[in-house]
Amino acid sequence: MDDGNAGKAAPSPSRTQPMQHGHRPAASEQVPSTLVPETGWHFLHLFYRIDRGALSRLDPETRRQGREELLAALDPGSSPAIEQRQCFAVPGHKADFGLMLAGPDLRAIHGVQVAIEASLLGPALVPSYSFYSITEVSEYVPDAEQYAAILRDREGLDPDSPSYRAKVNAYANRLGPMNRQRLYPEFPDWPCCCFYPMSKMRQGEQNWYLLPFEPRSQMMAEHGRSGMKFAGKVSQVITASTGLDDWEWGVTLWARNPTYLKDIVYTMRFDESSARYALFGDFYFGFLLPPAELLEAIRL
Repeated sequence: MDDGNAGKAAPSPSRTQPMQHGHRPAASEQVPSTLVPETGWHFLHLFYRIDRGALSRLDPETRRQGREELLAALDPGSSPAIEQRQCFAVPGHKADFGLMLAGPDLRAIHGVQVAIEASLLGPALVPSYSFYSITEVSEYVPDAEQYAAILRDREGLDPDSPSYRAKVNAYANRLGPMNRQRLYPEFPDWPCCCFYPMSKMRQGEQNWYLLPFEPRSQMMAEHGRSGMKFAGKVSQVITASTGLDDWEWGVTLWARNPTYLKDIVYTMRFDESSARYALFGDFYFGFLLPPAELLEAIRL
């Protein structure tokens, strides 16, 4: 069929109008290029062992100056760009001390790591573990409308009942503060903490990622109810690390007593999402100390 252009040479592409091989957004349409997360904060866990032999070879003045440099790196007030910072002693052989850093400025957070390792004490500090992640609100945290549907469909509550309305209103009121704590956590000033990485199973029939959303959501709801039994005893932050580190999530727990850390982890192991589908890395336990007390405790 003749379209009226037969025998005519095709027009040359304009130098200012390149041939399109798929839509490429104009510069004004492109998303910003930045290290600041769209939501949430960077979260870095650092763990170090002390090389006592290397430490003994440092002269007293070098050790004194190195301590001052290390104290400055650990000081929560030394960099306003880092929103949260805590240090802690680690019993056992995995590490001598650890540090947690959170905030929107990755360069500032990384700068603390560099300051520690480049300090005059750096030759005596051996990195034993680290974990980088970003805070998030889990996809399994329902909004108020989804929570209302859960009460109606899973728990069988009458939408016209006072109990239903009270539960929906209470959830809607606390959801905002809960999500802010998930994204922009305030580290509690409690005596001890625990960190461990985890992933979901992807082996054979035990493949979390092949399950439909609804059963995954129900299992995570059960998991959440188990955790709520420890409200006021344990505080947690779950951070996401898929594509960022070797595990998919990092779990950071603070407790008013070490026993509560043991109890919450044991209790939640029986939840189906954990018993069937969870993989865990090493656990790191520590007791929190101000920087100067930490250096005294570990004899650095």
